[in-house]
Amino acid sequence: MEDITVQALRERLENNETPILIDVREPYENAEFNIGGKNIPLGTLSSAIPGLQDLKDKEVIVYCAVGGRSGMAKSMLVGAGFTKVRNLLGGMMAWKNNA
Repeated sequence: MEDITVQALRERLENNETPILIDVREPYENAEFNIGGKNIPLGTLSSAIPGLQDLKDKEVIVYCAVGGRSGMAKSMLVGAGFTKVRNLLGGMMAWKNNA
């Protein structure tokens, strides 16, 4: 599935859509600033995947600081059979810069 821009996600949230968000940053990064996603650090994602099976066919948007870790998370989820995973392009850095 195609990745998503900060502007497109922001518009969806402003329209009261509630996509499934997963923040793959470390807990301290999430505590500093977040947009409400479930915090599952990239290093723990593989062990968390079995608990996410009910999301396999739902749109899941993963994000991190700039997009690298969430790109890896997207690959991991797609490899585990998730069909609608999108990476937030530019991550939280782009989110803050486009406020």
